[in-house]
Amino acid sequence: MTDRRIDRIAAHIARFVVCRATWRATRRVAHPVALSTALGLSALTTPGARAQAPAPHRAEERAILGEIVAINSSSGTAGVARLARTIAARLRAAGFPAADVQLLGPTPELTALVVRYRGRTPSTRPLLLMAHLDVVPALRVDWTTDPFAFVERDGWYYGRGVEDNKAGVAAIVATFVRWQRAGWRPDRDLFAVLSADEETNGASIRWLLDSVPALKTAEFALNTDAGGVALEQRRPIGVTIQASEKVFANFRLEATNAGGHSSVPRADNAIYDLAAALSRVGAYRFPARLNEVSTAFFREAAALQDSTIGPLMRAVGAQPTDSIALERLAARNDYYSSVMRTTCVATRLSGGHADNALPQRAAALVNCRMLPDDPPDSVRAALQRLAGDRVRVTSAWDAVPSPPSPLRTDVMQAVRGIAREQFGGAPVIPEMSTGATDGLFTRNAGIPTYGVGMLASEQSAPSRAHGRDERIGVEAFHAAVRTWETLVQRLAASAPVP
Repeated sequence: MTDRRIDRIAAHIARFVVCRATWRATRRVAHPVALSTALGLSALTTPGARAQAPAPHRAEERAILGEIVAINSSSGTAGVARLARTIAARLRAAGFPAADVQLLGPTPELTALVVRYRGRTPSTRPLLLMAHLDVVPALRVDWTTDPFAFVERDGWYYGRGVEDNKAGVAAIVATFVRWQRAGWRPDRDLFAVLSADEETNGASIRWLLDSVPALKTAEFALNTDAGGVALEQRRPIGVTIQASEKVFANFRLEATNAGGHSSVPRADNAIYDLAAALSRVGAYRFPARLNEVSTAFFREAAALQDSTIGPLMRAVGAQPTDSIALERLAARNDYYSSVMRTTCVATRLSGGHADNALPQRAAALVNCRMLPDDPPDSVRAALQRLAGDRVRVTSAWDAVPSPPSPLRTDVMQAVRGIAREQFGGAPVIPEMSTGATDGLFTRNAGIPTYGVGMLASEQSAPSRAHGRDERIGVEAFHAAVRTWETLVQRLAASAPVP
C-alpha cells in the first residue's frame, strides 16, 4: 500500500529526486533495467564503507534471506503464515523464550510475528523495529528465474521480495539471532514487528497495534521498508530517512439520471457530466504547503542538484511559505509538485449499460495522496465543488491520518554518524514519501516512525520492487545488515555487542 510503500524502494535518494530517477513514490510500478555487475557490489566499494563482516555472519545472513525468499508469501496466501512460523522457529532455536516469539493476527492468513528482545531496564520505553512478510504476486512467465527460488548471480540476489521487504526482515532476524547467541542485552526492550499485509490494506499492523498494548508504549519506531543510500557511480551521495508519508484516500465520483433511448439525446448525459467533472479535477492544483520534513528535504537535497534546481530548492528550504518559489520549483517536475501538495488523480472509470441506451450511470475512482495535515473531509469537499451539482462525491476509503514524525535529535545524530563513518559523510536527507508503508499506521498510533532501510543502490537505476527480476546487490545487502545493526545498537544501548 501502502502502496510504501511509499514512498516503500528502495531505498535511495532516487525515491524523491525524480529529476534524476524515480523510486517507489509510485511504488506499485517498477521498471527492470540492465545494470552492470559493479552496481551489485557497490556498497563496499564506497568511501568510508566498513570492512566485510566475518564469513560466518555473511553465510548466516545469506541463509536467512534465502530461506524467507523461497517461501511464497504473496499477499493473501497461506505462505505469509508459513513464513512467520519459519522465522519463529529460527528465533526459538537461537534461544529466544517461546513467550517472547508470538504468532498473532486477525485471521490465520494474516499471521504476523511479534518478537520481544528483552533489555536490561524494561521500565525504559521500548523501541519498535518494523518489516513486512508479505510480497506482491509474481508470474513465473515474466521472470528469467523462478521468482520464489533464491538465486545469486553476477553479484546480485534475485527473488520476489528481496528488496520489498525481505531484506529488511532478514536484517532484523539475523541481528536478533546474533545478539541472542552473544548474550548481549540492550538498555531497553526491543520489539520486532513483522506484519502480514503491508502490500494490501494494513489490517495486520492495525490489529497488532490494537491487540498488543506494549507496542504502543514504544518511544519511536525504525522501519526497514523505507530510507536508504543513494550512489552515483558507486559513490554515496545521500542517505535518506523517511519521516513522513502522504495519506492515501479514494473518492468515488458518480453521475446518474433516468437515461433513455440513444436516438433521443438529452442534455444531462451521465458520461458527459462525469467527463466534465473529471476535467475540472484534473486541472485543479491543491495549494502548496510544506511541513518540517518536506522543508528539510528541499533544504538538504539542494546540494545534490545543478545550478538551476539547487537555488530554487535552497530558497524553498529557507522560506517554505514563499509561494512564488514553491510554484517555480513545482514547475520543474511532477515529483516536487507532489511533495508539496495534496494530489488527486482519476484511476478507474465505468459507465453505461447498453450500446443503444443513454447512460443512466457513470462513475470514476479518484485516488488522492493527501498532505498529512489535510483533513479528508476538506479534500472531499474540494472535489465536490469541482465536480458540480450533477456529480456526487463519496468517500471510498477510510483515510488514516499520518502526522509527520519530528526530526528527533538522537535519531538524526545516529544516522549522520553512520553516514560520516560508512558513507563518506554523505548528507542525511529527510523525506516525505508520496506513497505509504506500515509507518502510516504506527504514526497514526502516536509512535514517531523513521524509515532507515539502509540498502545502497545507484540513484540512476530504477527499482525493481514489485517488478520483473527483482534483485538487490549482494554486498549492498550485507552492508545494510551491518549498518542496521549499528544504528539499532546506538539507539538502544550504550554497551557494544561483544
